[in-house]
Parts: sequence; structure tokens; C-alpha cells
Amino acid sequence: MSDYIVRGMAADNQVRFFACCSTETVEKARITHNTSPVVTNALGRLLTGGVLMGAMCKNDSDTLTIRVECQGPLHGMLVTADSKGNVKGYVSETDVMLPAKDVAKAIDLGVMSVIKDIGMKEPYVGQTHLVSSEIAEDLTYYFVTSEQIPSSVALGVLLDDNAAIRVAGGFIIQLMPFAKDEIITFLEERLKDFSFTSMLESGMSVENIIETIFEGYDVAITDTLPCSYMCDCSKERVEKAVISLGRKEIADMIDEGKPVEVVCDFCRTKYTFSPDELLKLLTTR
Repeated sequence: MSDYIVRGMAADNQVRFFACCSTETVEKARITHNTSPVVTNALGRLLTGGVLMGAMCKNDSDTLTIRVECQGPLHGMLVTADSKGNVKGYVSETDVMLPAKDVAKAIDLGVMSVIKDIGMKEPYVGQTHLVSSEIAEDLTYYFVTSEQIPSSVALGVLLDDNAAIRVAGGFIIQLMPFAKDEIITFLEERLKDFSFTSMLESGMSVENIIETIFEGYDVAITDTLPCSYMCDCSKERVEKAVISLGRKEIADMIDEGKPVEVVCDFCRTKYTFSPDELLKLLTTR
């Protein structure tokens, strides 16, 4: 089953939800970056959270970036998503050697920044300290403190014996301003020991899991959309990054007389610029 996101409302529109299966998305990231199990787990959770938050964007051109800067051996992660279900990301250190479940230890203390580019003059930036370094709890805290939206975030990645992705997915459930105490109490109790990924692994669909969460309440799924790990880099985009280095640095590279290789952080694609191409960039700038 290909990865996808569902969006909808529940309990007489008192709650909105976003949920997804992200197994293939996280597996592609693992293969692309050749990550160790604990890094796969951490990046997989952030990618899943990012693609869900991207699905919250209202306009086709909106993008969202989540940056984690931390003191643990992982050092940092960055994930970018759009409103169409595309997500990409990378980590500072790909080969942290800790048990796969020790995400909090790999991340340790740090800061999470959420940058939303929604067509305004300046992007919106929200920043919070990491409260658990488990990602889901940190995003929950972000929603409450930066956006004042009571939320529950669950993100999970399960690995097989070969460290490949067995299953990945998660949800974001948010209370509307007029939500009654009854549904709040119900969700607090319902989600206490709820395992989204275990249900995915058992063969349940994302829709079935959402219906199970809200058992006894109405559920209206408004739409579904595919999601995937997708990088939109190109040589033209990389040219802009090279130009941003400045005239002196480009001139120094030309003087060396060797081709320059630039690697995309997100997809590891290599772009080569010959001395002639560098000279052209310098003269047409």
C-alpha cells in the first residue's frame, strides 16, 4: 500500500485530524542517507510530523520547514514539506550508534523551529525548546505554546531485523475552540496508551485506525492525498547556491582548474560544475 494522508473532522466538528502511513517515505529517506537505526527512527518521526503539518497548509504554494538543533550526537535535523504531500529531510550525523529506540538520547537537549512560508513578506517562525526530544511530544508542545492549539501528536517508526522500515505513520489530532469537556476527557483517556504504528502493522488502514480512535463519535474524512519523499533540486537551483558563495570564492575555484562537485543535502544527487561553467556563472552574475 502506497503512503497517503487522510484529513477530516470528528465529534460534531469539535476535532480535526490529520493521519498518515509514511512507511515508503521513511524507507526512501533511510536508503538515501544510509542512516543508522536510531537516526532512521528520529528522522522518520520528523518526516512523518512534517508531512502531516504540510497537509495543514491552505495554499498549493505553501511550504513548511521543521529544524531541530540539539546537543546530542545527532546534532540536528531539517525537514521540509509542502501542501501536496511531498516531504524531504536530512540529518547532520547519519551514523549515530545507539539502540534504535534511544531517539531522545541521540537528540538530547535542543530547540525546535517551525518555519512557515505562506506567501507573506516574511515567513512565520515559531520556536520552542525540546521537552522530551522524542519528536511527537515536542510537536505537541509547539502547537500548544506557539499556535495555542491543544493537540495530540503521535509519530512512530518500526524497523525490521535488517534495520529497514517495517511500518511508519502517525497522526495529529487538534481540538477546535468550541470543543466540549466530554470529548477532551474522552481523547485524553483514549490516547493514553494508543499505538498507531502497531495498528498499521496489524494491517489496519489509516481510516480504520481513525474510526477506532473516535469509536462512538461521528467521523468525516474530507479527503485523502498521496505522500512521498520527494526532492525538487535541479542544477539551476544549485547554481544559485554556488553564486551565493560570492565572486572571490568562485574565482578561487576557477583558478584551481578542477571541476567542482556540489551534493544536495536532501537527496544526495551530485552536480558537477566545470571551470568553464563556473566562469559563465561569474560573468553572467
